[in-house]
Formats: sequence, C-alpha cells, structure tokens
Amino acid sequence: MNKSLFFLPVSLLSLLVAFPAVAAENDNEKNRRNSDISSLSEIELPATNAELLTQQPPANEIEKETQAEEDLTPTDDADISLEAIGEKDALPESTPTYVIEKEDIQKQGANSVADVLKKMPGFAINDVGHGADIHTGTYYRGASINQSVFLINGRPINSNINTYHGATDLNSIPIESIERVELYSGAATSLYGSSAFGGVVNIITKQGYSAPKLTGHAEFGSLNFNNQQISYAGSANKVKYNFSFERYFIDNRYRVPVGAANRDSEGFLSNADTSTSTYFGSIGLDLDAKNSLNLDVTTLSSRRGLIYFGFPLQKDRLDHDGLNIGLSWKTKLGRGEESNLTTTIGYNQDYFSTYGPTGATFYRTGVLDTQQITARVDHEWKLSPNNQLRWGVDLKNTDLKGDVLSTAPNRIDKNEKENRNVLNTALFAVNTWNISDALLVDLGLRQSFDGQFGNYFNPSVGLRYAINPAVAVRGSWAGAQRNPGLDQLYVYDTVHGWDPNPDLKPETGSTWTAGLDVKLSNNLLGQFTYFGSSLDNRLGIISGRWENIGLVDTNGLEAALQLKIARDWSTFVNYTYTDAQIKTGTEKGLQLGLIPYSLLQAGIGYQNSGWQANLYLTYNSGTRRSVFTNTAGGDKNTDFSPSFVNLDLSGRIPVSKNLGVTVYLENLLGEQYERVNRIYSPGFTFRLGVTANI
Repeated sequence: MNKSLFFLPVSLLSLLVAFPAVAAENDNEKNRRNSDISSLSEIELPATNAELLTQQPPANEIEKETQAEEDLTPTDDADISLEAIGEKDALPESTPTYVIEKEDIQKQGANSVADVLKKMPGFAINDVGHGADIHTGTYYRGASINQSVFLINGRPINSNINTYHGATDLNSIPIESIERVELYSGAATSLYGSSAFGGVVNIITKQGYSAPKLTGHAEFGSLNFNNQQISYAGSANKVKYNFSFERYFIDNRYRVPVGAANRDSEGFLSNADTSTSTYFGSIGLDLDAKNSLNLDVTTLSSRRGLIYFGFPLQKDRLDHDGLNIGLSWKTKLGRGEESNLTTTIGYNQDYFSTYGPTGATFYRTGVLDTQQITARVDHEWKLSPNNQLRWGVDLKNTDLKGDVLSTAPNRIDKNEKENRNVLNTALFAVNTWNISDALLVDLGLRQSFDGQFGNYFNPSVGLRYAINPAVAVRGSWAGAQRNPGLDQLYVYDTVHGWDPNPDLKPETGSTWTAGLDVKLSNNLLGQFTYFGSSLDNRLGIISGRWENIGLVDTNGLEAALQLKIARDWSTFVNYTYTDAQIKTGTEKGLQLGLIPYSLLQAGIGYQNSGWQANLYLTYNSGTRRSVFTNTAGGDKNTDFSPSFVNLDLSGRIPVSKNLGVTVYLENLLGEQYERVNRIYSPGFTFRLGVTANI
C-alpha cells in the first residue's frame, strides 16, 4: 500500500485538531454567547426571498394569538407532524446559506427545481419555462451548472456530462416530494467537491408523516399545459415512508416574431414541447436509539424537442432517462449529538439520446449513457465546546458509454463507440473553531485522487465576526478544480459537429466572498455579499473543437432584504450584479454569454386563514448573444438582448380545510420579451389548479 495514502488522512486530521484549544467558558459567558449567537444565526442564515412569503407573525405578536384562533386557520398540514430525510446540514458557520421551504415552493407554483432556484439570490436560469432550450443554461454567480455541485439529501447527482444537452436535469425530482432546498457557498465546497466554483445546491426530500396522508394536485393552463402530482406518506412503528409521482406536459406552441429561434412557416415556435414523468420513493427505518437507515429512489423519463439559435429550423429531439438510488446509515457514536457518523452508498444513471435530421436527406444520433457509483463516510465530531470537526472520504466511479452515428458522408468517419471509466477519491475535513464569543474561523481541506488528472489539493478558509448581536461580517476563500467530462475528452458530438480533445486541462482557480449580515430592525433583515472567482483554462469551443479558452474573472454583488410589513404581509428584494469578464483570447474584455449583468427579484405576499396572494417581479438586464447567432439577420456575438420586466401573480382560495384552488397568472404585463438569444416568451399565460389532502 502507498504509505503516503495511508498517512495523508492522519495528517489532515492531526492538522485540524492541532489548533490551539480555547479554555472552557463559565456559565455566565456561555449564556451570553448563546444569546448573541442565537440572534446572529437568524441573520447569518436568512430565509430566501420566497421564504419571506411564509406568513409567520413577529415574535411579539405570537403571544397574542389564542389556541382557538390557531385551530380556526385551515392549513394543508394541520395536525400533521412532518419529518425530512435530510436534517439541517452541519455546515461551516461562515457559509452564507439560503433555504427555501416546501410552503414557499407551493406558493411560487414551481414545476421543477429550476423554478425554485430562479427566485434565489445569484441564480440566472435561462433553460426553464416557456420555449426554454438546454443550450441557454443555468448559472450561479457566473458559474455554469457543471461548475456547481447538486445533491439529493447530501448525495451528489452531477454526472459532468456536457454534450448532447446532458448536464444536470433539474426536473429530476417531483416537486411534491421536496421538503426544502438549501444553497451553500464558501468553505462548504470542501465538503462536497473541488468543482464547486459556483456553489452547492442540496435538495432535501420528505420522509414521512406521523399519520398516513395522501396529497394530490392537478393543474391545467395555457399552451396545453397540464401537471398532476400525487404523494402518499406515513409511518408505522419505526418505519417512515413517502412515495410521490409527477407528470408534466406543455406543447409550447405560440406565435413568435420574425427572427425568433425555431420559427416555423406559420409563425409559431416549433419543436419546443416538453413531457416528463418523475417518481420518488423513500423508506426510513429507526433500528434503535442510535442507528437509522434510509433508502430513497428517484426516476425520471423526459421527452422534449430542442430549439436552437441557429438557422434554418431545427428538429432535434432529446430523450433523457435517469435513475438515482441512495442508501444511508446514520449512527450516533457518542452521547447526544456530539459525534455522528453517516455512511452513504449511491447509484446514479443518466441516459441521454439526441437525434434528428441533417439537412433534408441525412440523419444523426448521439447517445451518452453514464453510470456512477458513489460512497461517502462523513463524521461530525464535536471535539470541545469551541471546536467541531467534520471529516470523511468520498468515492466516485464514473463509467461512460458513447455511441455516435451519422449518415452524412462528411461525418461517417466520426462514427464511433466509446467506453470510458474514471475513479475519483477525495479526503475532506472542515474544522470550525470558536476563537472567542465574537470570532469564528472555518478551515477546510480537500485532497483528491483522480484516475484521469492525478492528485490535487484544494483548501478553503472562512470567518465570521459578530460586531454586535445585530451585525456580523463574514468572508471565505476556496480553491477549486473542475476536470473535463469524459465526453469532452473522447466522444464526438455529431449533433453540433464538435470534436473531443483528449489533451484538455482541468479548469482551476479560486472563489471568494465577503459579506455583511445585519438586523436593521425587528422586522427587517439584510444580507449583502461581494463574490468573486478567477477561473483559468475555462473550457469552450474553438473552431469546432473543445479547447481551454483561457482566463475568466468574475466579480459581483448580492443584496437580499426581507421585511415583515405586518402580521399577514411580508416582502423581499433580491438584487444580483454579475461581471463575468473574459480575460484572454479572441473575446477578451467581453461578458460571458447568457449571463445578465443585473438581475432583480422582488415580491410581496399576503396570507390569512388559508387565503394567499403573492406578487413577484423580475428584472433582467439582458444577456450577450454569444452562441448560435443569426449572422444572416445581422446578429453579432457582442450583441445583448434587450432588458425586460416580468410580473407574476399566484394565489390560493380555500374551499375547505383540506381543499384549495390555486391560481397562477404569469407575465401580467403581456409583453413578448426576448428571454435569451432569440428565444421569446409567449406573453400572458395562466394556470388553474386544485389541491387536496386526505
């Protein structure tokens, strides 16, 4: 056995534990510290914009409510005790964290995880909604979807597929099965992967109820939209279970202006329909007071047409089938919560098949079948009242099968079948050290061993300083490395005509944040974050081949304000400015394509006795048309699409305690704005639905 591999985890652990110990606090100091930190936790981990629409009264008004008044308020979860598979993650405390709960997801009328993320700070999501195309992408703080880490209950689901419209499909989990969505950044990247230039998205699913409960939701609306969701959850003795299903369809056929992408001879958007079916199931078992097991399974079947920015009209189709299975065992090694060990084994398969005509005569298809086996051992260990260590090991084995076929004479020599495999193992550790009542420091280490790109080390550091109980400053820095996907290295993209490149280098660099969390008043919280990253060897296409295109520097600002206007009213404002500038190559000095400089989201919500009304506003400053530009129409890759403003309204009308009618009115202004790269919105649309609990 390689001795360096044996001594490395011991060295990492010794380094983190060897921090100077802090003397135990006396009781008075502990009480004072707990009081301060409790207030700061409220500021440090604020609700997202959408969570503000959860209408909880201010603390000073709760005492005025009587039990009788509470009993008269109909709610979907009345008299039901809910539990979630994933408990609140023990994150580095310097990490800015955003959380959106299931109640707010329902108020938004979200149909996918992408819908949920759209209203969270820092996200620019172009590939969801009416007429969306996968080319347009999902970005967080300027980083693409494959430069972020996505988790289900703490288990990674990214496959790092980049061609044939692979990437991570954010439709893969039924909305009805989601308990909450958590967004991390900063030092938390040491826990979940060196590729997290953007951040970490953790999707926590429901587990079960204290009593069996059947929930159903059906919606219909414009553009032949229909969506059905059903969930059944309950518990029996030591077993908890939850089973969910969701079916979604929309034809996305609507009139678009001249020059729009995929405009057919009748003036309609063509080949933009989407149909998905998703299933989720989980079973949890409490073995004893210290041990519990959980199994969850998610499947996805998606069929959709693709719209390109190029001309002439494109007719390619995409079939995606996915399977994700996870088994986790949690055990308490010590008394209380001072030492918890979680062992997880996962299996993830993504099958992408893209096919369509080449001109009037020829045909092409590309298949990517990815299978991953993952394992993780994660130990949370409270070494002392002032020092907590979280450490463990990650393992991921990826197997990719690529099948390329084209009947076009100039592409026949590219036809091939590839079978590639890579193993990645990583050791991680994050130590949270309370230096004093006011100052906290996180130090993270991640050592990776990759079968393709060798060994590499990525550290992270974070801190938080409480100026007083109402104001805290924080900052973080993390090194990162994202390796090219096996498809970029070895599989020809016959759909776009892009060649692979086995000589690609990893994307390397670092990310950083600096922030201020402030309680401006009892009802007003503010979170302000400066973020940045420097990413070298960024991957892109040059002359029809995958290449390392150079350096990209990103700088930006997030501002999130949350205001409780009155007991039944609340509002939020989120603003993100992102300057993702290309520093080298032929596009030096330009903003990265498809990423807006400015994105603002705001909302106001009202809720009383089961009635709900929520108004959302979105402002987008426009994005650069960088790919598939219509040169025949005079487009340049330096052009920006126009800015736009959008208003959406959602509401719920209670019919009875367990029955409600939902209404979603989208694009109230009725403007057919250009969303991104010649893809246009349909104007005003609506959805009507019924929700029932049994």
